[in-house]
Amino acid sequence: MCGIVGYIGDKMAVPVLINGLKKLEYRGYDSSGVAIFNNSDLDVVKCKGRLSALEEKVIPKSLNGMVGIGHTRWATHGEPNDINSHPHISKSGNIAVVHNGIIENYMKLKEFLQEKGFKFISETDTEVVAHLVEYHYRGDLVKAVKDTIEELEGSYALGVICKFHPDEFVAARKDSPLIVGLGKGENFIASDIPAILEHTRDVYILEDKEIVHLKKDEVKIFNILGAEVKKDVFHVSWDVASAEKSGYEHFMMKEMCEEPKVIRDTINPRIKDGKIVLDDIKITPGDLENIDKIFIVACGTAYHAGVVGKYIIEKFAKIPVETDLASEFRYRNPLITDRNLVIIISQSGETIDTLFALRESKKRGARVLSIVNVVGSSIARESDDVLYTWAGPEIAVASTKAYNTQLTALYLVALDLACKQGSIDEETCTRIIDEMRELPSALEKVLADKADIQKFASEHYNAKSIFFIGRGLDYALSMEGSLKLKEISYIHSEAYAGGELKHGTIALIEKGTLVICPMTQDYLLEKMISNIKEVKARGAVVMAITQEKNKEVEKAADIVIKIPDVDSVLAPVTAITPMQLFAYYMAIEKGCDVDKPRNLAKSVTVE
Repeated sequence: MCGIVGYIGDKMAVPVLINGLKKLEYRGYDSSGVAIFNNSDLDVVKCKGRLSALEEKVIPKSLNGMVGIGHTRWATHGEPNDINSHPHISKSGNIAVVHNGIIENYMKLKEFLQEKGFKFISETDTEVVAHLVEYHYRGDLVKAVKDTIEELEGSYALGVICKFHPDEFVAARKDSPLIVGLGKGENFIASDIPAILEHTRDVYILEDKEIVHLKKDEVKIFNILGAEVKKDVFHVSWDVASAEKSGYEHFMMKEMCEEPKVIRDTINPRIKDGKIVLDDIKITPGDLENIDKIFIVACGTAYHAGVVGKYIIEKFAKIPVETDLASEFRYRNPLITDRNLVIIISQSGETIDTLFALRESKKRGARVLSIVNVVGSSIARESDDVLYTWAGPEIAVASTKAYNTQLTALYLVALDLACKQGSIDEETCTRIIDEMRELPSALEKVLADKADIQKFASEHYNAKSIFFIGRGLDYALSMEGSLKLKEISYIHSEAYAGGELKHGTIALIEKGTLVICPMTQDYLLEKMISNIKEVKARGAVVMAITQEKNKEVEKAADIVIKIPDVDSVLAPVTAITPMQLFAYYMAIEKGCDVDKPRNLAKSVTVE
């Protein structure tokens, strides 16, 4: 959520900031702004709406400064408008601040500052930070920021510039991601790597409560005690093209088409001599003897991957698994002990609810294994074991390739635990591994044969309400398929377990109601065909998704989207892509902004 870019160097700052913010549009925003040193003045330009609106306001201003900070805001405190947009300035106008996160004690601080004569013009929590930095400022900007963050409760990534320091600026973070880009004669801050990748591949990843002091030729990092911190440089291995559309109309389509490659990248390095080798997971057979339960904790799409994970870990490793929403997890006083393994799933590795669930788990003595996509992210750093999904940058807000690599990683974990547990025979394990290696080829066939999905979407995009039903693993798939449709097409959609239809849901089925049925589990096929007959008897139109071998489904559904014949247990990897494509084409037909759906953010870093 929100995006920050900061620059100091010999280039004009405005183009760097605007272009960097454009690379962060996927994070979600409703307003934007920049603050620039311009001929010894501190100029702030900001407005509601897309970055194109900001560009129109900035161009006539002739802002020629070489130091500045920029921001895209996703509203939390106060409606989206010009006044609530960032950057916010202090009482004197000498200090400008951009902020991601939420200051939980801002009302208390606001009352204190008002008593000291500070006047507030916005509804935001961030304006408190600008005034507080000015309150503490005594000529040393780094110290003023340090004194400020000592009083803040909540989460923050901050960029601060001051009129009296035209050749430097300061940044800090806690529970909200922030990186430092290292250039030659120039340096940067940003919420995420794509914002600065065209300028540098070398970055520092800031830890909580670290403060960075930037000049064009120097970067110094301090901890909250004021001691300088030496950090290793993280070199970004993926290139600019990975974060660009590369000829595709939308990032979402590009990322779906990348699914075969990223699944191959996630699987192949972890299979050696026909066996799964997870070098970064140090769980031994002896450790497993002391684990009596596994919790999988995640949000949104990652949570749906976790529901699949529950099925397959219990099937292969024979360990009880509970899947939890991270946003609810720590507030329900979960019964976690040192005999539990907690698997944390997050694409960004910065999802705030999931990060707090991780910390709660560790506080209670559990071992934490994380499945994340971003190397060096907060969740990765704070976990005991990490399995990276090699999905590369995912720019579209609606997750596609990251979800499929999360599924793939969960299969690897399930089989690894099962082998160490001795709960799976070698022949079965070898067969599943061999079939996993064929998944990328199967997905290539799915992506090559999407015309029927596009045609069906063109005929039904005016649907007001759509239901997804499935059983077993297909129910988990239904939840993710329904979420994709809601996210980008704004069509009301719900997912239900097929067996629950008769317990109330079937009352919603009427003539013309669209029902999507993934049907990949052989042992449940007959029961799902019965469910299709139930809804069709009440006028529903049914699209089924099933393996090529399941010919009997053609007699029950109105349209059948065929996927290659893979083992039922692996079918979620191939069956989710048709549902992603269906959501995409429905949104396209409706004229929706596929990559940047309304009200949503890619990286959710506030509670």
